Amino acid sequence: MELIGSSLLVVFVFVSIAFAALLVTRPSLTARRGGKIVAFLALFVMPSVALWAGLSVHMESSKTTRFCLSCHVMEPYGESLLVEESFALPASHFQNRRIDREHACFTCHTTYTMFGDYEAKLKGLKHLYINFLGEIPEKIELYDPFVNRECLHCHAGARAFVEMHEEDLEALQTDEMSCLDCHDMAHAIEDVATAPRWADSVEGLLEVTP
Repeated sequence: MELIGSSLLVVFVFVSIAFAALLVTRPSLTARRGGKIVAFLALFVMPSVALWAGLSVHMESSKTTRFCLSCHVMEPYGESLLVEESFALPASHFQNRRIDREHACFTCHTTYTMFGDYEAKLKGLKHLYINFLGEIPEKIELYDPFVNRECLHCHAGARAFVEMHEEDLEALQTDEMSCLDCHDMAHAIEDVATAPRWADSVEGLLEVTP
């Protein structure tokens, strides 16, 4: 479905360019009312629609796990999804389908606010800048401290979570206590290479969109 959407977008863009080129090479077409309408559609409406559609398509594409792991520096983080589940928190979520595997990275690293998706993508643009034009740090860290909201978005109200954290619920909800106080292993990048593994390739575990 994503491939079809991208293909239709490309066709639409080329049609828009063709109409615009026609009007540039034959400006006399705009002498009549019908030509003015076509010019308005070709020069304003169609480019606007193409821009909006392109943003939507690439916004969705950039949420996929494949996209996030397409950079060389992110490969160890993809590997951390494949180690034994008890070894790293992301692995237990990924392997037990507590998150959507197709959007594993984005599920945990977006902020669940009104503009959380766009904030995450703006940070992603910063990643790209650093990857191609900046200096990649030896240790990659979050731009902002991780807050419990991102965990509670899924876990709050879940029976197993409530029963396990009954005494700490209020402290977790107010960020008085951090989820990372106990779950501090995160991706455990330093030990990924030697950790026991559940699978050999993350590609084979991702959902295939029909």
